[in-house]
Amino acid sequence: MGRPRTPLLDRERITTAALELVDAQGEFSVPQIARRLGVQTGSLYHHVDGRDGIVELLRERVAEAIDATTLDLRPWDAAMAAWARSYRAAFAAHPRAIPLLMTNPVRAPRVLEHYERAVTLLLDAGFRTADVMPVIIALENMVLGSALDLAAPEAMWEIADVAATPRLAEALAALGDSRTDRSFDFALEGFLAHARRTLEARGGASG
Repeated sequence: MGRPRTPLLDRERITTAALELVDAQGEFSVPQIARRLGVQTGSLYHHVDGRDGIVELLRERVAEAIDATTLDLRPWDAAMAAWARSYRAAFAAHPRAIPLLMTNPVRAPRVLEHYERAVTLLLDAGFRTADVMPVIIALENMVLGSALDLAAPEAMWEIADVAATPRLAEALAALGDSRTDRSFDFALEGFLAHARRTLEARGGASG
């Protein structure tokens, strides 16, 4: 019998199966992926470096949707804002992957390249080396929290007795549509304002 024209198993198929499992249940196991692909569990180890290797393939797959060219924009704060929005959209498409990816060290080379570009952007803008990673990590915390918020129910507060919490009810009624977008814009503007003040306090340029 001749070889099949399309390989039964490769890294792309493994990544797709793993991401489908994570999107559905928030987790995956190597045996689950094998069953989904109709192969023996041991066969996967010919293509990936165990579970940790699959996690990094997932990280690369999700990060493919982040537009790294945003980090070429100037001034630096415009670049960070555009990167943050693209980053948020990429992870909002797979919110159940966030806890998995955030609790495993980043090793994927293509993802590390994103960080290298972000670090370079901030250093070129005049940030101190010691301030660069706190800026990036703070931005990520905000972005990923907002990505999870996009997957949350539209009504996150259910008030049974308006008389018990009248001011909360009034504030929620005034919130209107686009809760998550408005909240993200508010947080992003505050983050960038603080980052600008940090840069100016160190004597860096503002653009």
